[in-house]
Amino acid sequence: MSVRLCVFDAYGTLFDVDAAAQIAAKGPGGDALAESWPCISAVWRRKQLEYTWLRAAAGHHADFAQVTEDALDWALEDAGLADDGLRARLLALYQELPVFAEVPEVLRGLAAQGMALAILSNGTPSMLASALRAAGLQDMFQAVLSVEDVGVFKPAGAVYDMVGKRFGTAPQEVLFISSNGWDICAGAAYGFRTLWVNRAGAPVDRLFGRPDAIARDLHGVLPLPGDI
Repeated sequence: MSVRLCVFDAYGTLFDVDAAAQIAAKGPGGDALAESWPCISAVWRRKQLEYTWLRAAAGHHADFAQVTEDALDWALEDAGLADDGLRARLLALYQELPVFAEVPEVLRGLAAQGMALAILSNGTPSMLASALRAAGLQDMFQAVLSVEDVGVFKPAGAVYDMVGKRFGTAPQEVLFISSNGWDICAGAAYGFRTLWVNRAGAPVDRLFGRPDAIARDLHGVLPLPGDI
């Protein structure tokens, strides 16, 4: 089957999750982050993902906004930076994360090929709407699918089911694009065709699926690979 639909993960794939800490470090009151922002951002992201997996496994769902706050609180306390002003600044910046530089070009290129585009994300509808609006991309996608509709985070199969239910596609008609190796492995096992945006040059995860293709950034999706 040929690809009918490109489905993008949001955070880390379209939106630069390190940007909040980086911007805060350069702004007013950012001296505490001047040298430590890369480490704090990495810990924040790691705890954020860990909390989604643990909540999904335990059946104790909380939305991604709450998980993001909880992860930030842990990261700041771990770094000895439990500061209410800094916390508020980082959370506000997270609502308007910038996209990676190539994102608008790639989305326009896919749209020009007549490709349907969607987002499938752990983010809440309001978080995703805010980020897309800030980036000027709110009209680029035929659907923005949030895990809040099923009440469980990726990589639960119920999340990937949302794509076929919304678009009437078979998994093989979907190209799933994510920067998260674990997400790509799960999507591949589900039956999606997959492109892993491996920005960090990391090894492939030893999980229950493998990516069909790997690229260093989203330019790897254009032109749409015929063998994916």
